[in-house]
Amino acid sequence: MLSAADRERIEEAVRRAEQGTAGEIVVVVARRAGSYKSEPFLYGLLAALAVPWPLILATDLSAPRIFTIQVTVAALVMALASFLGHRAAPLALRRLRARSAAAREFFGRGLADTRGRTGVLLYVALCEHYAEVLGDVAIGREVAEEEWKGVIETLIRGLGEGRHADALVAAVDEIGAILARHLPPEAEAKDELPNRVVVI
Repeated sequence: MLSAADRERIEEAVRRAEQGTAGEIVVVVARRAGSYKSEPFLYGLLAALAVPWPLILATDLSAPRIFTIQVTVAALVMALASFLGHRAAPLALRRLRARSAAAREFFGRGLADTRGRTGVLLYVALCEHYAEVLGDVAIGREVAEEEWKGVIETLIRGLGEGRHADALVAAVDEIGAILARHLPPEAEAKDELPNRVVVI
């Protein structure tokens, strides 16, 4: 996914970006935002609930025969959903999981604990093709959500082309430029959060 050299390039981009702003940038790259282990069971359960009704209403099959068909269909649906993995989950659910994971990372990595409340998370979930920029309170007061959209669009395009490191470096550079316009560096700025790329 990201080589050691790629990580160093991104970390250098974070250091460079933070020199021009009071913002604290953290980059988190997740292979996937969720495990998607419950979906096969849910789909199997739904299939098991749906299958017997048409058979009861439209056929003369015995209850044991219908039960056998019900269990077989449920098992097949579960196997197919397990094989498909995250692709079996609806897009809205995948986005919701990625968004929730980004929020957990934001708070779990201490971005809400900076002195000036200037933490900014660049979160990427590769499996879901999802990226988000989350800013703390001071960032939210100064930077409109619309400004992050261009960063995300460029990042997603680069990731889709397989240029992970280049896309992340460009996104960090763009975040740094946006932050520099709104939150210039403080006189006694202290690097409160690690600049390393977190890969999970």
